[in-house]
Amino acid sequence: QVQLAESGGGLVQSGGSLRLSCAASGILFSFYGFGWYRQAPGKQRELVANINSDGGRNYADSVNGRFTISRDNAKKTVYLQMNSVKPEDTAVYYCHGGPDSTWGPGTQVTVSS
Repeated sequence: QVQLAESGGGLVQSGGSLRLSCAASGILFSFYGFGWYRQAPGKQRELVANINSDGGRNYADSVNGRFTISRDNAKKTVYLQMNSVKPEDTAVYYCHGGPDSTWGPGTQVTVSS
């Protein structure tokens, strides 16, 4: 059974940095791509960034140049480095991926102005 578990969320001041982690289990991790999504109150869930099995990356325009997605296949972990955060980055961040399109439970990120 594939499981994804996010960590690293919290409260950060505008302009600060935060690193999210997504640990995977029950999966041949290196075979699959993964994505970070976020959902703010009253808004639809949106793609933030994704990384495929060979390391290719894509970013939403709103975070391009500020966020970096990466992966460590040995640790079965996907990261999202968030720099120069803004209040509009406040949301629950979810990890997604694997053969069954699994979602993690999410981690809250709150950016204070």
